[in-house]
Amino acid sequence: MSRTNTAPARPRSAAGGGANRWVVLVVLCVSLLVVALDATILHVAIPSLTEDLRPSSTALLWIVDAYPLVCASLLILFGTLGDRVGRRRVLLLGYALFGVASAVAALATEPSVLIGARVLLGVGGAMIMPATLSILRAVFPDRRERATAIGIWTATAAIGAATGPVLGGFLVENYWWGSVFLINIPLMALILPLGRRLLPESRGAADGPWDVLGALMAAAGVLGCVLGVKRAGAGEPLLVLPTAGPLLIGAVLLVLFVRRQKRRPHPLIDMRLFSRAAFTTSVGCIVLAMLALVGLQLIAVQYLQLVLGLSPLETGLRLLPLTFAAMAAGATGSYTLRRIGPRRMVGWGFVLTAAAVLLLTFMGQHDRPLLLTVGFVLLGFGLQTTLFSAYESMLSEAPQRSAGAAASIGETSYQLGAGMGTALLGSVMNAAYAPGLAAVPGVPAEASRAAANSLGEAYQVAEQLGGAAGGALHQAARHAFVHGLHITLFVSAGLLLIGAAMARRLPRVMECPADPEGPAETTETAETTETAEMAGAASAPVAAEPAVLSKQADAPGFSPLADPSEPRVPATREAIEPAGSGRPAH
Repeated sequence: MSRTNTAPARPRSAAGGGANRWVVLVVLCVSLLVVALDATILHVAIPSLTEDLRPSSTALLWIVDAYPLVCASLLILFGTLGDRVGRRRVLLLGYALFGVASAVAALATEPSVLIGARVLLGVGGAMIMPATLSILRAVFPDRRERATAIGIWTATAAIGAATGPVLGGFLVENYWWGSVFLINIPLMALILPLGRRLLPESRGAADGPWDVLGALMAAAGVLGCVLGVKRAGAGEPLLVLPTAGPLLIGAVLLVLFVRRQKRRPHPLIDMRLFSRAAFTTSVGCIVLAMLALVGLQLIAVQYLQLVLGLSPLETGLRLLPLTFAAMAAGATGSYTLRRIGPRRMVGWGFVLTAAAVLLLTFMGQHDRPLLLTVGFVLLGFGLQTTLFSAYESMLSEAPQRSAGAAASIGETSYQLGAGMGTALLGSVMNAAYAPGLAAVPGVPAEASRAAANSLGEAYQVAEQLGGAAGGALHQAARHAFVHGLHITLFVSAGLLLIGAAMARRLPRVMECPADPEGPAETTETAETTETAEMAGAASAPVAAEPAVLSKQADAPGFSPLADPSEPRVPATREAIEPAGSGRPAH
């Protein structure tokens, strides 16, 4: 296995030249597709799973949330670990763990076992997600190509998230709920040998020791905060110890983590990144977008199945317009960003998404296919537009030496926003839904309390009661759920409009300054002669750079901070940085 050490000015990849980089992109997108599928494929299986395992409402929330929350808490740990030991190595280990955890989840017979398997899936996802983005950035040093690759990458995430309910609906309808996890095993069996053969190894700058304690503090802090939010979302009082305790401990750990990173000469995350308004704003926009929409998606799936009476497969097919709209937004994202700039792209993306959410408030107890289709198309296009531009702006604000940390922050924001969104909007939904079942004529108080847990449980209680009381409870539950859905939609739209206001702090156009502080990065080639030769060719210009500098020093417009090994891009192309500028894109 050959190894190529690249120049500090710009990381190079063994697979960065020729057509191989696009093959690498395909492998990375398949990796991301599996992770994104698992985030949503379970949603349409929840009614079947609830009937089989009989989890409590809290256990059901944990079954859904354990995966994204554990994944969010460990992204920084595994993202920085990949910089030290090799991103490809961490990625392959994540593949293996993901496959094993999927088998355990598929065969689970108790809610606790399924929760544990979802935790392991979260660990595997945390190993996979930052590694895919880091390797993608390494193999696409030219920003114009990288922007295209990132558009494909983000569209793949949207495809996975939106296709999950379709695939899940087909599997649940024809097999059983555990098959939504079993589908991961052949995918992992395929991608593991392909990744081992095709993906290049790469490492970031490894100055100083890896801050293990800091990584654990960050993970525990995120988990503590989210645990407190989840307990509050389940209806527990905010000031009691089981809710306030985790929140307080998590907040203290995160404060200590920030102070520790500021003092260390080689921190996991350079906290100076957050002094940049555009960086902080982009992170906030990512959190708000996911906070507003992911919990809403779970509620929407329940509406389609339990209120409209659609089958799991029909539910998945109803969500397909969202998938196609997200694909279109990802495919055109790079072009749109060049034309209108980050501020307008993020802002108008939020506004379009909020308009789609408000349109969906016209949903009632009867099916309106055209309304749902238009709403989902606007929702998918607006959300994907917002996320693409926010990620691009965030990573472009980070100096090249901090690209890995910035990617971890972005993925953590995405996953944390998604997990907290489920808890927050779930709590809003429960608060609006439960009062509608408090005084149904002929229904005992104990049955009303049980029905208030969820619409699925209300249907079960109504069936057990039977007669006029059961019919009244069934109808009251439907009315209460639709009312709660409308309240939740208004809250979601409000969060999205806050995001649109925040976007005004982003740059009007994409600026193109050079970054003189590129990290020394090592890329290790795959075990093939062809890739080894490409690695040697990629490193050849490095030795000539000082000579190039001396020859060009007197040239008009020459900047000593730019990378002279790359062709210069005219300043009039204001939305694309010159290749080799050192400012990463997403």
